[in-house]
Amino acid sequence: MVDTTANHHAELQQEIKILARGRNAVILAHNYERPEVQDVADFVGDSLGLSREAAKTKADVIVFCGVHFMAETAAVLSPQKTVLLPDLAAGCSLAATIDAEQLRDWKAEHPGAVVVSYVNTTAEVKAESDYCCTSGNAVEIVNSIPAEKEILFLPDMFLGAHVRRITGRANMHVWMGECHVHAGIDPEDIRLQRAAHPGAEFLIHPECGCATSVVEAVSAGDIDPVGVQILSTEGMIRRPKMSEADEFIVATEVGILHRLRRENPNKTFHPANPKAVCAFMKVTTLPKVLNSLRRMEHRITVPEDIAARARLAIERMVAIGGKTPLSPVPDASVDPGE
Repeated sequence: MVDTTANHHAELQQEIKILARGRNAVILAHNYERPEVQDVADFVGDSLGLSREAAKTKADVIVFCGVHFMAETAAVLSPQKTVLLPDLAAGCSLAATIDAEQLRDWKAEHPGAVVVSYVNTTAEVKAESDYCCTSGNAVEIVNSIPAEKEILFLPDMFLGAHVRRITGRANMHVWMGECHVHAGIDPEDIRLQRAAHPGAEFLIHPECGCATSVVEAVSAGDIDPVGVQILSTEGMIRRPKMSEADEFIVATEVGILHRLRRENPNKTFHPANPKAVCAFMKVTTLPKVLNSLRRMEHRITVPEDIAARARLAIERMVAIGGKTPLSPVPDASVDPGE
């Protein structure tokens, strides 16, 4: 039986690649995108890593198959390039929990406080921040700030709670924001999966927010840390090749399973919860990528004054901890990556 869907995808992918070459475009896909979208991309990875990769290329056009704040970050780091987002409906529930006006109000309540923003925020929020951070370097960023300084940490309450616990920072205030995919990954589900697959390694990749609750649960002692690997994307991809384990439980959005299975065909991967799906990541389809290139839409721009301030917050992060490991959790292995 002929797989018409696969054939259709292959045809669209070929059209996209030809058109991308003609436009001198680079196609970026986040790990949580649809499998067929990941397969047509030049680079697959995390939001900040993808933006940095695109900035290095000689491409004139960046097609960002991800969500809106990621395309903004690419525009901030590559102001001379045209950045396209195939579907403007690709938002982010975590980034949407705080806007620039809310942050300004919060700052007014805590004059002199240092603002640390997770990368999953809009460019306007980054512009109002002193530092950006990833979950991989959040502890180092916070520890670099003088102990007497108040800290406003946003927007992820799970990552914030984890960082506050590890640093012991009593004067750190945490914004009560969360990613909607958090609801799909909780300690009880993880306990059930680990009981069902006792020989499996437990992999956590928290960079997109949806698994920061798991990191927080490990540091709080709600999840047994034995056998836990807290990994960057590339670390997560490398780990199965290095490990003697044949099975892995993966705590993040289920889109990354495609890449894990493709690159490790002889190993088995179980989602911590199969319902951990980001609807925003799935709105991008191959026809939308093709139309984006054909019509050069939808262009994402950031006003230069906002971009300059946002870029400064990112550069400060990189200067302190651009490629540092996730904060250590007792008996949990940690990968030094973004």
